[in-house]
Amino acid sequence: MSDQLKKQITLFSLTMIAVGSSIGSGIFRTPSEIAGYLPTTGWMLAVWVAGGLVALCGALTFAEIASIFPKAGGFYVFLKEAFGELPAFLYSWSMLLVINTGSLAALTLVFTSYLNELIPMSESIQLVVAVGTIALLTLMNVLGVKWGGVFASVFTLAKLIGIAVVVVIGLIAGVNAVDITDFSWSSNAENLPLVSSFGLALIGVAFSYGGYQHATFIAAEVKDANRLVPRAMLLGIGIVCLAYLSVNFAYLKLIPIEQIAASKGVASEAVGSVWGWGAKFISFLIVLSVLGTIGIYILTAPRIYFAMAQDGLFFKQFAEIHPRYQTPFWAIIFQSFWTILLLVFWKTFSNLITYVVFVDTAFFFLTAATIFKFRKQGLARNYSTLAYPVTPLIFMGLSAFVVVNTLIEKPEQALAGLFFLGLGGLAFLYFKRKRDTQS
Repeated sequence: MSDQLKKQITLFSLTMIAVGSSIGSGIFRTPSEIAGYLPTTGWMLAVWVAGGLVALCGALTFAEIASIFPKAGGFYVFLKEAFGELPAFLYSWSMLLVINTGSLAALTLVFTSYLNELIPMSESIQLVVAVGTIALLTLMNVLGVKWGGVFASVFTLAKLIGIAVVVVIGLIAGVNAVDITDFSWSSNAENLPLVSSFGLALIGVAFSYGGYQHATFIAAEVKDANRLVPRAMLLGIGIVCLAYLSVNFAYLKLIPIEQIAASKGVASEAVGSVWGWGAKFISFLIVLSVLGTIGIYILTAPRIYFAMAQDGLFFKQFAEIHPRYQTPFWAIIFQSFWTILLLVFWKTFSNLITYVVFVDTAFFFLTAATIFKFRKQGLARNYSTLAYPVTPLIFMGLSAFVVVNTLIEKPEQALAGLFFLGLGGLAFLYFKRKRDTQS
């Protein structure tokens, strides 16, 4: 059996993976929650700008780190090289039990929600469709990384077309005056102060921007990875920032911010307000968009569990590569199994993304910090972060703000994430002792 992953991913496919893993359900769902927290146009747009700056600082930081370690596993490899096996293990553990699988569960909720607008279904049928979708895309990714790359490219182009349609319709047919200087503030529906509201709004924004780092997870399967992985991430986040700011402006042109806050399908509702078939058309494109992102998440993250298992810190089956398809098939299959369990347990989109973003952002902070250690060690790199050290410090500062504010304002989901981290610490001790005994 081969122990090497096949290099089949090109720059275009990798950029589409970076874009497609960011543009999933968030931009079609979270604007309503963000408008609820920040019910004035100035603050609503400002939080998307802030999120874009954070994501750009993160991409600039991770681009340099990825150019040093173009290996399967991405953040797992970076954390292990900088801080040792425990934080690397906890990241991988969190990706499997919280971050990636929680994101997948949230994505499938949005997928079935919009599919229901095209084909009405009962809640039980929606759950069956969600499970069947995960199973089908799992099979596709077991069959080969090339198919996963093609799938990502096709569906990412479809979602970019969908966003372009919304923007064009908003600019042409939108009648609302959008005052981007309106930063008035009294309170919101939850009577929270501005700082807390801005922090909670950043949860949805971070969920929407997050994903570009998936390009690092499959670096071992990229041709000329130390050059192409940084380039794909930067191209990807640039496209995503432009798309998000444009589409939020279009939403505000089409429907009032109060309606955005109350909407459960803001894209469909906005376009449907000026075009009879617009809601159905956008629902169809959103179904394609979210389906593409589900496929990408199923494709990329198992390479982290694969790298962890190769280090002897997880079940050895996760390090097995399929003899015919050359994919880490056990890692892919188990990830989908756990996703289905989370889908049944959390049930709501808001609970899922808070639970995911809290843990994910904490590891974003820690992984960004590795750049300082690698710079100190003087390791060879093919890309240097712009405006170092200001760029990683900005990213780390805003990441810390999101983590602390979530712990204060949404303790139930934050503590659930911390509970799984605690279990991860015990699991690390078990696998490390088992490895040491066998060696």
